[in-house]
Amino acid sequence: MIETPPLRFEDLALDRQRVDEFGLGGRAPALAVAPHDTAALAALQQRANDAGLAVVVFGGSTLQSIGNAPTRYDIAISLARLTRVLEYEPRDLTIAVEAGITVAALSARLVEHGQFVPLDAPRAATATVGGILAAGWRGPRRTTYGSARDFVIGTEAILADGTHAHAGGMVVKNVTGYDVGKLYLGSLGTLGTLVRVNFKCLPLAPVRRIAIARLADEHRERALAHLASLAIEPTCALLVRGFDAATPEVKSDGPRLVVLFEGSDTVVERATRDLRSALGAAGVASTTIVDRNPEHAFARVLDAYTETLTGRSITFRCTGLPSTALERSARADRLARDFVLRLDAIIDLRSGDCTLRFVAPKKNSFSQIAASLTDDLRALLEPCTILAGDPAARGGIDAWGTAPPSLATMRSLKTRFDRRATLAPGRFVGGI
Repeated sequence: MIETPPLRFEDLALDRQRVDEFGLGGRAPALAVAPHDTAALAALQQRANDAGLAVVVFGGSTLQSIGNAPTRYDIAISLARLTRVLEYEPRDLTIAVEAGITVAALSARLVEHGQFVPLDAPRAATATVGGILAAGWRGPRRTTYGSARDFVIGTEAILADGTHAHAGGMVVKNVTGYDVGKLYLGSLGTLGTLVRVNFKCLPLAPVRRIAIARLADEHRERALAHLASLAIEPTCALLVRGFDAATPEVKSDGPRLVVLFEGSDTVVERATRDLRSALGAAGVASTTIVDRNPEHAFARVLDAYTETLTGRSITFRCTGLPSTALERSARADRLARDFVLRLDAIIDLRSGDCTLRFVAPKKNSFSQIAASLTDDLRALLEPCTILAGDPAARGGIDAWGTAPPSLATMRSLKTRFDRRATLAPGRFVGGI
């Protein structure tokens, strides 16, 4: 019998130039590797764990700004080679994929059978399924369809010691045992590395339409009141200020209302007429309808959430009730003026989320005030977490703010899953 030689880190190492791409918060790994399969990934994590080396796993790096810099960082593991569709049963509305597949590739496969999973990922061509789930991303359509975690029916993860941990399966009505797989979602890779995700899918709406309207200050209150009373609720409704690239169809220095409708042709036509009538009654002069490539138009809006201006911006996400969203945005605007900054905002009128990007007038002028701005903003709008930002502008600012009451339980889970703190140490809330 011929023994298989042990896997070495060097066997899968990326070149030195690639290693520099995996820096986080001023820290860079000594080595970057890209396993070909889950067996190699498990072996690598086991070796790192045994050697006391710290590992950070990368997907598309589109949401790596969420979270703190690791306190220790020796090896970067890229999932760029784990991109297969493992199982797909269109009649059962289920699909299983490797975690390194991009959201765009997953969507393209599903659309062939008129199906989708509403992940709503910024930069979908680069963002990976595993990265989106690990970051706990919540898109603007979740008030209609549910969040990404609602569509996960099974997972496979590699724990720090190389153990393969399976949860759930390929059956939608799976109610046996604890839903352990959901623990990895939003944990920022601190509990295990997702390598396989099973989703339940939804039928794709036959018609998608986006409506965009400028909202002058004198019309805003009435327009939003009329919007809230529509008989057909939109799939999502956003108030966008700044982020000019999000709506090239409508240029405006002020806020724009962006409304998405999805459904049958009859429903979308009726919803469009009602919206135009409601906004017209509120004094809004015109509403632009985007029927040509609405998918691309919606993708531009999603991309805005994490758009960063090098050395000039830092973006926060503030959560709360929809009824308080406008007031929270107004408080942030007043704070921006106090710091002589510009505020760009995406206000989710249905979920209440406020995405707030503070922009400095000059490059590299942000780092001097970033810490004070963050403290003042959190005093006004807690809970408030960092969503995106240039590392030089962020400095050592904690991404999470006040730790939740459940922190002790979260620490206990980290210890049970990763006793030696091998996986992304310090990246999560409370320094986990």
